[in-house]
Amino acid sequence: MQFNYKAIYMCLLAASASNAYADHIEKNETQTLPTVTVTEKKITTSASLTQADMQEAIKEINKTAGGVTVVDAEKVREGRVSNFNDTLGMATGVFAQSRFGAEESRLSIRGSGLQRTFHGRGIQLMQDGIPVNLADGSFDFQAIEPLSTRYIEVFRGANAMKFGSSNLGGAINFVSPTGYDAPQLEARAEFGSFGYRRFGLATGGVVGNLDYFVSTSTFDQDGFRDNAQQSAERTNANIGYRFNENVETRFFLGYANSNSELPGNLTKAQLKDDPSQAILSATTGQQRRNIDVWRIANKTTILLDNGRLELGGYYSDKTLFHPIFQILDQDSQDYGLSVRLVQEGKLFGLRNEFITGYTPSYGETEETRWQNLQGSRGVMRNKTKQVASNNVLYAENRLFVLPDLALVTGLQYTNSKRELNDKFITGTEGDESFNTRYVQTSPKIGLLYQYTSQIQVYGNVSRSYEPPSFGELAGGLRPNIVSAQGGTTFEIGSRGNSTNVDWDISAYYAKLQDELLQTAVFVAGNSAAPASQTTNASHTIHAGIEMGMTARLPGNLEWRHNLLINEFRFDNDDVYGNRNLAGVPKSLLRGELLYRKNGFYTGPTIETSPQRYAADFAETIYADSYTIFGWKMGQQINKQVSWFIEGRNLTDVNYAATTGVVRALNTTPGPNNNEALFLPGDSRSVYAGMQWRY
Repeated sequence: MQFNYKAIYMCLLAASASNAYADHIEKNETQTLPTVTVTEKKITTSASLTQADMQEAIKEINKTAGGVTVVDAEKVREGRVSNFNDTLGMATGVFAQSRFGAEESRLSIRGSGLQRTFHGRGIQLMQDGIPVNLADGSFDFQAIEPLSTRYIEVFRGANAMKFGSSNLGGAINFVSPTGYDAPQLEARAEFGSFGYRRFGLATGGVVGNLDYFVSTSTFDQDGFRDNAQQSAERTNANIGYRFNENVETRFFLGYANSNSELPGNLTKAQLKDDPSQAILSATTGQQRRNIDVWRIANKTTILLDNGRLELGGYYSDKTLFHPIFQILDQDSQDYGLSVRLVQEGKLFGLRNEFITGYTPSYGETEETRWQNLQGSRGVMRNKTKQVASNNVLYAENRLFVLPDLALVTGLQYTNSKRELNDKFITGTEGDESFNTRYVQTSPKIGLLYQYTSQIQVYGNVSRSYEPPSFGELAGGLRPNIVSAQGGTTFEIGSRGNSTNVDWDISAYYAKLQDELLQTAVFVAGNSAAPASQTTNASHTIHAGIEMGMTARLPGNLEWRHNLLINEFRFDNDDVYGNRNLAGVPKSLLRGELLYRKNGFYTGPTIETSPQRYAADFAETIYADSYTIFGWKMGQQINKQVSWFIEGRNLTDVNYAATTGVVRALNTTPGPNNNEALFLPGDSRSVYAGMQWRY
């Protein structure tokens, strides 16, 4: 590819030009000005420079020529606030399904990370604009505390380029309150079925040029299934300091400790007979996933004459104790920097906004594997050092070719390294070290049309690119070198609001090459905790419709839903032809119809997956269709006090919330039998909570 460097230089120069403004007074006009007394006074603002309030975030995100959403955490708090299903289940375009009422979930946008039900990938997960992902691209659900969130930004697909993300799934950003918008004191308690308990305490305020927010929480749950206990303690804090009206810096501190029992997958017969049962291996016993994470970060914003400069950096330390088919001990340190420049001005005499950034990241993981003897370490099986690094450069330009029509172009360069050093070489396996690099340039072009002040229409074409994480390269029994996943996505859509209806709808069609498809590999004698194996599918199609809507109906009724319609399939594959990809419903609707008046709300909720879907690529075993109903009730009594009561799956439907994935089902009795693929959803349950603010 050849570039016209002179043209690029002229564009950059023009994009950084300042606008000049002047006030004009008619020559013959006589003006009498009032007396002005000048006194020294500190300039203050109700909003942070480093952390936008929600209204500013909505205004900013709506500059995107593609599918984006802002989730108001106050809406989420009208019911239980526990896992990603609770926080993102109603977010347009997001598929979030808990494995067994746990925080670990199948989280996917546009089919990203399709076969992952744990340790996610395919999405840039962030807190306050700072990556939660490790440097290899994987992330832990347990690192996020939803109670310390003011709003959530969802950027679907390549629309997340402003964060340096080119994944198929885009980015999700959990944004914390600051001292400017947090209550002085907040206490929240939630209780419910299966021993569920969650407590949160937060405080925030402003002292001169300094503001602060601190949140701490605890979470415990016995779980619907046997051997599914979970517990977590988290603390999140941020402290900002305003040097002047143009410069602010903010430090972030996060800590999460999470301990989870894993009850294992069930066969379809076991699911129908007793979905609450756990399957424990005779050799490995109770499976667990225990995580301890520390994060510290900084963001600094400098306002310029016609834009702003954003600087950031972070460090995280994670330890993992994970008895599964083997015992995995991991100690990870990850570092990252970010530089983003936003310039507004004129280009060819037209209004223009230019964004460019650089986000390098680096991570090291020391992993030791042991024989799993009923949860105790046996003999050492392997010891490796895993190194991941990424250098990402990106630029995006928004040129208003007409007053209401913006041409959006973007380009991202990714250079990633994945290196594994084998520190325990045996005669059986030999040296399993590898060092591989993934490089790609991903362009994007789109149009954003402001049809009216409240209605937008958009379309774009973009390239996606995703280097594999170590879960794909070394997460199984032995290293498995795979290619990066790439693709081209076409998208059209609209968002807007009126007196009675708010909508957010996108249709997309993605042609992928080398899609990373992960399947379960069952280890002899240990069907409860399979290993995983990733392969590249040569060509696949991801197409669908994402539709979020809120309708204000007569009689103080409000209908709200998130509808997903998916067609994810192989594209003339040598083995599977045009069969559907496994592991995700063809369609899913989550909705609620609430009566609202004077802060009180009550009404039914629904979740339905009306078609069965396959759990294997050969399409021989299926998760059945299901529909579950609930009821939600609550009240914002005043500015200080609110409460809720929520019933879920009130008709006590027995269903699979999600499944594992295999290439083809094998029902032959023995160590290679792989029928255990189903993860049951919770049975009938009731939750209640109260919140107090001062």
